[in-house]
Amino acid sequence: MQLPAIYDSCKRAVDIARKVLEIEIDGIRSLMDRLDENLDQCVDLLYKLRGRVIITGVGKSGIIGRKIAATFTSTGSPAIFVHPVEGLHGDLGIVGRDDALLAISNSGETIEITSLAATVKKRGARIIAMTGGVSSTLARMADLVLDVRVPREACPFNLAPTASTTAALSLGDALAVALMLRRGFKKEEFLAHHPAGSLGDRLSLKVRDMMLDRDAVPEVREEARLREILSAIDGPNLGFALVTENDRVLGIITDGDLRRALLDRGSISQAAARDLMTRDPLGISPDRTAAEALEIMERKLITALVVVEQNGKLAGIIHLHDLLGKGEIRFSP
Repeated sequence: MQLPAIYDSCKRAVDIARKVLEIEIDGIRSLMDRLDENLDQCVDLLYKLRGRVIITGVGKSGIIGRKIAATFTSTGSPAIFVHPVEGLHGDLGIVGRDDALLAISNSGETIEITSLAATVKKRGARIIAMTGGVSSTLARMADLVLDVRVPREACPFNLAPTASTTAALSLGDALAVALMLRRGFKKEEFLAHHPAGSLGDRLSLKVRDMMLDRDAVPEVREEARLREILSAIDGPNLGFALVTENDRVLGIITDGDLRRALLDRGSISQAAARDLMTRDPLGISPDRTAAEALEIMERKLITALVVVEQNGKLAGIIHLHDLLGKGEIRFSP
């Protein structure tokens, strides 16, 4: 098979792959060479934005737009992807004058994109064009233009979007990271958006960032009877209830405690919480790390720890499920 001239020296698939990567790297390098104050202005505009970033694109640019929107949102810049056709048929109701449209189009002449941009502009929203057509219709109607031209596509016929989509994706990442740093976005905030992320990262957090607050913890008084105890345990389905008095934890009653008491006594229907509880349950300070909480749970073969403030008052509980990613990280305000 005769290959197009750009690939005529390629003998194997690996040679073709290297050539593709060279072309795409050249595209990103050319993009770097053209970065200017427009990028600074875009970051400034998006940082000061009172509304959301609305991202749009069609075809391959639309796929890139969805990824950029996801990256923005997970790094502290609220964004949403709107397909231009759906936008023109009702979804533009979500766009207000405090929002900004980031429109991605390699040619800048895609009719769906230019029509959407024109409608958004009438609403008073700002428009940022990410395009290879710096003199295009889209570029002319935009407030700011990000030039994503590339020398050529990796497609042997210079047609299929390849190097151009890589450039747009890379510039989207650059915008997201610049905004992330401008906002002072912290690791803890990123983890709050990714509660099922790396266990190592989760365990470096503080207990207070992962615990269930007190209002979500079942509590009973010392004199509570079996029906009240069972109702408390069954409510949030945590498998236990705390016995408290004056904001202090006196004990804990677990499902296992009830089973053992029933086996020992034969009947516990008249027993009070004080008779059934395990006194002085293990606790941990909210300022200790999640890793320390996990170590205690593993050593003591338990699934939850009482979280107690320095003054001895109950703050909440931390559960094994939250440490291992089956629950949610709950960051304190």
